[in-house]
Amino acid sequence: MAALLCGATMIGGTASAKQFKYAIGFPPGSYNVKMAEDYAKRVAKYTQGRHSVRVFPLTLLNMAETSAGLRDGIADIGFVLTPYFPAEYPHTNLVTEASMMLRLMGEDVRGKEASAFAGAVTEFTFFSCPECHQEFAQQKAVYTGHVGGSSFGLLCNKPVRNEAELKGKRLRAGAANWSRWSTAIGATPVTMTGNEMREALGQGVVDCLILSTPEIHNFGLMDVISDITMAVPGGVFASAGFNMNVNAWRSLSAEDRKAFLRASAEGGAYTPWIYQQKENEILEQAKKKGVRMHEADPALVRKTQAFIEKDMGAIAQYFAEKHGVKRGEEMLSTFRPILQKWVGLVQPVESMEQLGELYWKEIYSKVDVNKHGM
Repeated sequence: MAALLCGATMIGGTASAKQFKYAIGFPPGSYNVKMAEDYAKRVAKYTQGRHSVRVFPLTLLNMAETSAGLRDGIADIGFVLTPYFPAEYPHTNLVTEASMMLRLMGEDVRGKEASAFAGAVTEFTFFSCPECHQEFAQQKAVYTGHVGGSSFGLLCNKPVRNEAELKGKRLRAGAANWSRWSTAIGATPVTMTGNEMREALGQGVVDCLILSTPEIHNFGLMDVISDITMAVPGGVFASAGFNMNVNAWRSLSAEDRKAFLRASAEGGAYTPWIYQQKENEILEQAKKKGVRMHEADPALVRKTQAFIEKDMGAIAQYFAEKHGVKRGEEMLSTFRPILQKWVGLVQPVESMEQLGELYWKEIYSKVDVNKHGM
């Protein structure tokens, strides 16, 4: 009888456990896939083995398919790059595409842009953007946090150092803010997903990628880049790294929803921290491969700064006209002091673990799991 009871308990325990499918459109070995694998370990840890996460790098859904695939239940968790879907996530993108605001925050933010912006946009989205949650709900998804990379520059197949050299160049832009900057300095923005970048740059379809240097590793770009200019345009890319299908989220107990958020807080610290640590390392590797490093012409830097200051005033109107966002100015005025706060909060952080604990303490632990996404 004892043996039978033990067997029944084991069977019952196994039956109650669930494996969640996590779709991420980055290739195997990339930093974000390692982040996803770290997140999966933390889910197992914080649910005490009740649940597990299987990571599907690029195989289940690519970047352009993830939002719809998550909506349709092909994946339970998805790394959703919301700027790829401007019609579906306009309120979310209004704030994430204001990332060039970081250049107006002074010198303290240099080198910690990723940590500060990921924290700020996550806090804002959770607590100050009901429209954002409505957007996710319309896609049958539940928001569980952002991740963000390091500062964007120009990764090119020819020297691009000043406005004259940029004029007419085709620049791959992953979001509307960089498209507007490209137009402002006389270049031509080209929209394509991250999965298409390597071939486009290698074949000369585009002249530059507006991108952070760790993506050179993530997408295997080293062999197609000859010139790098990092002083412009700035800004970072933030993604909803752990969006969950609404049915998957609601299938969890309140205790396990909290556990998944804890994993998001700590796992979500992986990407900004690694990107910050790898920026200079990747640049050094590129130098050794013969890639030329350039300083931007001061006039181009000044024009970029002037564009950012003007764009911060125009972005609300842009999203109102293009996507019907009604309270854009209010959203940005709320977000700016949150970002400034996070620039200060991340200054003493010295490890990924500290950053994850900071995210948990300041943001994720305050989410009401009995109401959020329910």
